[in-house]
This record gives sequence, structure tokens and C-alpha cells, in this order.
Amino acid sequence: MNRELIDRQIEAARSGLKEVEEKLSKPEIVSDPSMMKELGREHRRLKSIISISDNLLRLEQELESSRELLNEEDEELAELAQSEVESLEVQVDDALVKLRLALLPANPEDERDAIIEVRAGTGGEEAGLFAGDLYRMYQRLAERRGWKVESLSEHPSEMGGFKEISFVVRGDGTYGELKFEGGVHRVQRVPETESSGRIHTSAASVAVLPEAEEVDFELDPKDLRIDVYRSSGPGGQSVNTTDSAVRVTHLPTNTVVTCQDEKSQHKNKAKALLVLRSRLYERALAEEQEKRAESRRLHVGTGDRSAKIRTYNFPQSRVTDHRINLTLYNLDAVLQGDLDAFIEALRLENAEQRLKMQLS
Repeated sequence: MNRELIDRQIEAARSGLKEVEEKLSKPEIVSDPSMMKELGREHRRLKSIISISDNLLRLEQELESSRELLNEEDEELAELAQSEVESLEVQVDDALVKLRLALLPANPEDERDAIIEVRAGTGGEEAGLFAGDLYRMYQRLAERRGWKVESLSEHPSEMGGFKEISFVVRGDGTYGELKFEGGVHRVQRVPETESSGRIHTSAASVAVLPEAEEVDFELDPKDLRIDVYRSSGPGGQSVNTTDSAVRVTHLPTNTVVTCQDEKSQHKNKAKALLVLRSRLYERALAEEQEKRAESRRLHVGTGDRSAKIRTYNFPQSRVTDHRINLTLYNLDAVLQGDLDAFIEALRLENAEQRLKMQLS
């Protein structure tokens, strides 16, 4: 994104902020909670753009002043100026990245909570263990960000991993932060079950859905088949004496959701319907994107769940995101939830593509 485009976007943000503030002062808007919420969200977005822009301008002015001191005859002062220039150049670059992200056209779906489904893929028990690693990675990311994680459904494997686990991450803009995690995650390491020390490759798939509300996608009871049965644990043994587990099938699309974590059949049904509604809502969004012919042009790996998006290589402590060719040698930190570098780079790449579309 060139600077001329950035400046135009900032001026538009300043103008837009004035318009939003005028609307927020109108009595008919104040009395409308949904409109107040929508305008409040837009007000925060525009204020953020202007705040980042003002900070960038200040840093650039400081950088220009420091560069003027580089030719000073006083060597000590010139060295100090050189150190200041190097520091300010990094800060300017960081501020530009933040501004480019902030200028990304608002997507209302990004403000929603995120439902994440992790499933073990190829690799047997090792894949199940890796699915557990990914689940804990997202838990720790949530802790770092102050988000809350609520389990929806768990199907443990015999060695302590998961055949499948789904959960919702609640917090400001969690879907917008996490949506690029969708796809196949691959792990390369020596499994606990491997006696010869050979490195194996296993995989787990991750799906990220925007949480849907009833007003977003209405489910017709005639389209649903609801079955109840007894919950089971690893190996298939029964873990409940009542028929509390619930399986909901959406007949028109043959979409099936099961939930057995709660002892209450009613709670399991509510969770299953939440996931089902979100899956169908995501499908409707994807179809709409396809109609607008945007999904292929803006694709950064969010739509194709069969695509390998990231590799976690334990012997080299390496994590590589294949969509943006970003490799970091901090595997332990990543598994502890330090995904900031990947999240920011993916959001930036998506922002660049969307802003290019605006110019075409």
C-alpha cells in the first residue's frame, strides 16, 4: 500500500469519525441499542486509525530531526543520533504495519466470537496427541489475550489426546484474530510410541467458524433429526447412565453435530444447535463470497480446510506458515500460545489484498 493511498484512507477516517459523532448525538440513535452498538464499534475503529496515524506522524517527525543530526561534527552526538535513527526506523515500520491493519475495511463477522473445531488426521494416536497440543496452544493464546474458552464437545483418544474437540473462544474480535488458523496443521517429531527414534509426520485439521445467533440463521425444526444416546469415553466405554448425549442432523445438508460433554441432555442439545447454526452460517457466508467472486482473489488459506497451512518441526524447533512463507524458530513459544507474529502477518497479507481490490 503506497503512502498516497494511506493518506487518503486517513482523511476518510477523520471525515467518517465526524459523521459518526454527529449521529451518536441524535436522540433517535441514542434510543436504539443496536444502532448505538454498531456506531460505537465504528467509532472505536476510526479513533484507532487516527490515533495510530498521529503516532506515526510524530515518529516520522522525530526520525527526520534525528537524521539531521547525523552530520554533526560532534562525533558523540552523531553516534547518539545514529542509534536514535535506527530505533525510530523500527518504530516507524511497526506503526506503518499497525496502520495498514487498522485501515482494513471493517468486516462485521470479525467482531464475533470464534468456534474452533480441531480433529485428528493422519497419524493415529500421534495425530490425536497433536490435536491436544493445538487445543492447549489456543487455550494459552486465549489466556494471553484475556479471552475466555468454553468447551463445546470433546472426544478424547486413548493416550490423552483428542480425536475431535470443539470450543468457543469469547472476547473482542476473536473470529477476526483466529479465522486464519483454519486448515491442516502438520507436525514432524518422534512420537512417544516410536522406539527407534524415527521422525513421523502427523496432522490435525482446524476449522474456525464465526459464532452465529438465532437471528443469523434460523433452523426449521422440520429440517432437524435429533437423536439421544449414552455418552462414551476413550475406547467406547460408557461414561453416563442416562441418554444425555445428543446428535443433531440437518437433513437438507446432511450436516451432523454431536455433543456429550454435559450431563444435561438439554445443555448438550443447546451446544449442538449452536455449532450447527454456526457451521451453516459459515457455509452461507462462503457461498456469498463465491458469488461476489472475492474468495479466490482474497484467499489467504481460510476456505480450504484440506490445505496444509502450517508445519511444526520439533527437531529444528521450527514453525513454518506455508501461505505467507514465514518461518520462526520458536516452537516452544508458539505452543505456549505466542502466535502474534503469524496472526499479524496473515491479517496484514489479507489487508493488502483487500486494499488492492479497492484500487482495481
